[in-house]
Amino acid sequence: MARDYALTSDTVPASPARFEKPLRIFITIALLCLCGKLIWLFGITPFRPFTRIDITGYAGIDRTVIFQRAGITSSSSFFTANATAMEEALMSLGVFESVSVFKFFPSRLQIVLDERKAVAQALASMGGRTVPVLIDGQGVVFGIGDFCPALSGTIPVISGIIIEEPFPGMRLPGLFIPLFTELENIMISTPELLRVISELRVNRRLFDGYDLTLYPVHRRIRVRLSELNEDMLRYTLLMVDVLASNETNIRTLDFRSGIASYNPIGGTQ
Repeated sequence: MARDYALTSDTVPASPARFEKPLRIFITIALLCLCGKLIWLFGITPFRPFTRIDITGYAGIDRTVIFQRAGITSSSSFFTANATAMEEALMSLGVFESVSVFKFFPSRLQIVLDERKAVAQALASMGGRTVPVLIDGQGVVFGIGDFCPALSGTIPVISGIIIEEPFPGMRLPGLFIPLFTELENIMISTPELLRVISELRVNRRLFDGYDLTLYPVHRRIRVRLSELNEDMLRYTLLMVDVLASNETNIRTLDFRSGIASYNPIGGTQ
């Protein structure tokens, strides 16, 4: 019976030896390629300069200024860039409310800037000369002098507040913060109301607090207010328009007592 199942040379399978060598070569080449890719990705690329830098949220500041202040150079890379230090350096400009810097492996950098939004402009004394400054809704001064863009006609001028030797990020006294906060609220809800205000003058009272004098853009009538809010501003401007169209000798409209009164031209304020 054993002879019936004897294997002949014709039934012996072919040796796999001839496939092993090409397979080893293929695996070796694949491993070398993989190692080279990993070395490039983790050992070389992160030390190479950023291939992409995205900056969002900036408008009034040149990109070069941002790079200089953040310390970004042509050799800055993922491993050499310090995101925290960049954020602190950019915040020192005073024109940003917040700064976030993100590094994306292996060679991308993103800077997200939240610029301060001016709700008023004023004049300040700096180095013996008068310079324009911008003020945001938290009473923070920024955009000083040459860095103050022309915003005339879009936000009111605040006068009566003494600002000496301003610097970016300077915060005005807390007494005035509610005024700028309310201006910010009005700018968000009904910005067209601010466009018809030429000037808001802060009048310090003898012992405490202050009241306001409002100067409309196209009216000679001045308005005295004890406070500022959207409803009061809307009603005030409506009264100014009505009275200006019917009376020609009104000098000052006074709402400080809660009951509107007015003084004629030539009368006492």
